[in-house]
Amino acid sequence: MKTKPVLTLEDVRRMAAAAEAEALNNNWAVTIAIVDDGGHLLWLQRLDGAAALSAHIAPAKARTSALGRRESRIYEEMINQGRTSFLSAPEIDGLLEGGVPIMVDGECIGAVGVSGVKSVEDAQVAKAGIAALGA
Repeated sequence: MKTKPVLTLEDVRRMAAAAEAEALNNNWAVTIAIVDDGGHLLWLQRLDGAAALSAHIAPAKARTSALGRRESRIYEEMINQGRTSFLSAPEIDGLLEGGVPIMVDGECIGAVGVSGVKSVEDAQVAKAGIAALGA
């Protein structure tokens, strides 16, 4: 039987603080979502000024990234290149850049999804959070 690391509440808090710091440092009003490897929400934080819709988009990006074990931008690129049938894939609806998987020892243990600014900036905030794990 295989074993793999799992996120603890301390891990989630550390990532959320680092993601928040990155967003605030850039004056970006975003929502930050962190999910486990099954896409279940562990953290949701909507910074002051973030659009209400971002509180729905960020968890969707995170869930898509965790379940697919890849950045959500991959799905956006596939669709933009004409593979529109991917829009019918079950359980994934955050098909925009800004969801980033948390990989530890080759295993996906969750994901961070961010929404509120340009997609590349959302991804930057998510990656700053993940970097705080030091894994």
